[in-house]
Amino acid sequence: MIIAVDAAGGDHYPQSPVAGAVEAVKAQDDLKVMLVGPQAIIEDELSNYQYDSEKVLVHHAPEIISMDEPPAQAVKTKRNSSIVAGNGLLKAGKCNGFISAGNTGALLAASTFILGKLEGVSRPTIAAIYPTVKGPRLLLDAGANLQMRNEMYVEFAQMGSVYVKSIMGVQDPRVGLLNVGEEEEKGTDELKDAFKSLQDLPNFIGNVEGKDILTAKADVFICDGLVGNLLLKLGESIPPVLEKFIGRAAQKMNLSREQVQLVSKVLKTSLSEFNPDTIGGVPFLGVNGVSMVGHGGSSPEAIKNMILNAVKCVENNINDEIVASLK
Repeated sequence: MIIAVDAAGGDHYPQSPVAGAVEAVKAQDDLKVMLVGPQAIIEDELSNYQYDSEKVLVHHAPEIISMDEPPAQAVKTKRNSSIVAGNGLLKAGKCNGFISAGNTGALLAASTFILGKLEGVSRPTIAAIYPTVKGPRLLLDAGANLQMRNEMYVEFAQMGSVYVKSIMGVQDPRVGLLNVGEEEEKGTDELKDAFKSLQDLPNFIGNVEGKDILTAKADVFICDGLVGNLLLKLGESIPPVLEKFIGRAAQKMNLSREQVQLVSKVLKTSLSEFNPDTIGGVPFLGVNGVSMVGHGGSSPEAIKNMILNAVKCVENNINDEIVASLK
């Protein structure tokens, strides 16, 4: 098993990708990683580690797509970038998956253009893992498709169900359509039409509201990319904001240092579910290959877990399962 890693992507390259890759091969014996990016930069960073040179490989890709570059233009003009080269390696069968914490739009564009779409998929989608009282659950689309056609709601529900069952271990996953109310007649004309189409799926439980996400009323939450991205960013803001609220309250209550430390420990433990490092990243569902994206600020732990998550997707033949479900 070989997973290619974008060593020139994210806010902390090459440190996080290199450190995460080195840790990943230690965690799984039959795994090799291929670090893709400027060779000199990668090898200089690798010199800080003890590693097996047969398990940590380097593929030279001299160009770098920055986080703020226009995605489509960057993919067209930077053919020797780590994102384009990594997807090319996957397309050529020289690796089993590709992961990146780099420019999400560029990665989606390159993955769609180079790898193509799975049979039966109108548009690929990006999902978000959302913490709930019952454990992590899936929300999609998380920003790739701001406008949705009717058939896309159904496809995303089917692809999301496969991922939740095969990779996240949730048996008999339930699909809910995010809306302004539970009743069938609620929402825009688009959502009403989506509701009717989703009714053909045996695991569709109907409309769900924002309050139903953290309580896991469904296992797969379906929405357009505008709503999904807003919810994703809202979720990311919860831990730091809660820390500030509780810090203020502790000051007003004149808590002792020991009490503040105890409260802080409880808070960090309870909010650990919101830590994106535990998941690492999620694949673009619908592209013909395992291409996975992580948070731009991914730590070495996040990169390691994203690599191992990619391995899991390959081992579970996630794309074959998706194609079968769409038929």
